[in-house]
Amino acid sequence: MRHLSLVSLAVVLALLEYAILGLLVGQARGKYKVPAPATTGDPIFERYFRVHQNTMEQLVVFVPAMFIFAAYVNGLVAAALGLLFVIARAIYARGYISNPEKRASGAAITFIVNAILVVGSLIGVVARAL
Repeated sequence: MRHLSLVSLAVVLALLEYAILGLLVGQARGKYKVPAPATTGDPIFERYFRVHQNTMEQLVVFVPAMFIFAAYVNGLVAAALGLLFVIARAIYARGYISNPEKRASGAAITFIVNAILVVGSLIGVVARAL
């Protein structure tokens, strides 16, 4: 049960990070004069917007995979991977906003975390089913 709390904490931190990225998009919208519902305009605004959108795309995989991995493989490992995901997204955001070419390390870590969670979940579910 304790591990489930740690997994849930990691997911909540990821969701909080996503909400903060959304607030940053709103601020960038005002600063760079990109009125809603436009999603293009100033290139720096577009970077904020893409960071937020790309994070949402990763969360679609991350959130369910976290809970499946925790239930069928290991909750403590899932929680650790969850924290790594949050850190990776911060690295990604910082890099992408400063220079899109600097997003690679954060994107790579995010991909690795999600791959471990998904593949591990698949193995865990199949192993339990057999």
